Amino acid sequence: MNHFSVLIRLLRDRHKFLDDVRTSTKLETKIASLLIASSFFFSVYGAIIGAYSGGLQILSSAIKLPALYLITLIICIPTLYFFDILFGSKLNFKQYVTMALTSVSVISVLLFSFAPVVLFFLISIRDYDFFLLLNVLIMAITGVVGVKLFYKGMVDMVGPEAIEHTMRKRLLKGWVVLYALVGSQLGWTLRPFFGSEGKAFEIFRPEIDGNFYAKVFQSIGAMLGF
Repeated sequence: MNHFSVLIRLLRDRHKFLDDVRTSTKLETKIASLLIASSFFFSVYGAIIGAYSGGLQILSSAIKLPALYLITLIICIPTLYFFDILFGSKLNFKQYVTMALTSVSVISVLLFSFAPVVLFFLISIRDYDFFLLLNVLIMAITGVVGVKLFYKGMVDMVGPEAIEHTMRKRLLKGWVVLYALVGSQLGWTLRPFFGSEGKAFEIFRPEIDGNFYAKVFQSIGAMLGF
């Protein structure tokens, strides 16, 4: 089966895809296909944002962006799996992994769809703070859409009546927040993704102080002249 056809089927017919996950139909194939397809789209987007400083940063960002999303998933999925089992889930681990990958895959496709927009601003505006905030906004939008689809998919998997007003519904919402927090801070740890003009290429920044949110507010202040 073509790896990208699995992703297209997810986008076109989510209900049929969720039915397959519910019945554990070819989960290994789905997991492999979603991993490969999402990694490709993340790599393309990563290469484009790495083109801000060019050179080796393009290759570095093309590798680090898919790693960012997949490592975040590896860190967070055990928390959801074991806590959800504690509160009565009957799903197996492969089903959780597949569902989580549907979210990551949707995010990757949406980022890829924004690639021409990012490329346009990269060519027309050479402002680091603007480029940073533009990509933070795009990643925030795509991330919200991806995790909302994950949440809705998980509700559909177990039935809304089964989790209404229960700890499992709160658990899903809490996990979504956890995923966002871990992902944003991991992105800070794996930086740079854009690089900086006039500075030597670095795979990782040696300093580990600070955090993602402080940098965003700093960039907003710089753009506003504070």
